Amino acid sequence: MKRQALYGLFALALLTGCTSYEPAPNAFHEAINQPYVLDAGDRVRISVFEQASLTNSYSVDQSGYIAFPLIGAVAARGYTLHQIESQIATKLRDGYIRNPDVTAEIDRYRPVFIMGEVGAAGQYSYVPGMTVQKAVAAAGGYTPRAQQRDVDITRQINGEVMTGRVATTDPVLPGDTLYVRERFF
Repeated sequence: MKRQALYGLFALALLTGCTSYEPAPNAFHEAINQPYVLDAGDRVRISVFEQASLTNSYSVDQSGYIAFPLIGAVAARGYTLHQIESQIATKLRDGYIRNPDVTAEIDRYRPVFIMGEVGAAGQYSYVPGMTVQKAVAAAGGYTPRAQQRDVDITRQINGEVMTGRVATTDPVLPGDTLYVRERFF
């Protein structure tokens, strides 16, 4: 009787552990098709036509701003590249340059973080087109104890932090945190 109760508790614990995360919400997959939104750790190449002294790469600092010559701090966290171009052009037009032509492009994406049952957990550079499989490969591959079917990703979407379970073929976004779980058997 005790043995059956113990097996029952063990089975209940396994089922409870398996349901602690749900599949990724729809917002995970919708975020892939949205325009890229800047955050701390990104580096942006900003060009101002015929203004070589202003054309440079600028990092988004921890408070979410870019320090730009002449105009000072420009809010970048939560903005797209097009919105950054507009902000900078508007500020430059206000007493500095008559008709500024500003373009912005990503110079370096913020890193992804890989934890759990991988060869070398840590921070890794994001590469466009990166999938979970490619990110795990960059982190030294799976350990012998790793659950290789799917992983948990924590991602910030519209200011909200979400965690969901995705297949290894799913794309990764800059700033994602991947967690490779240990398998039970």
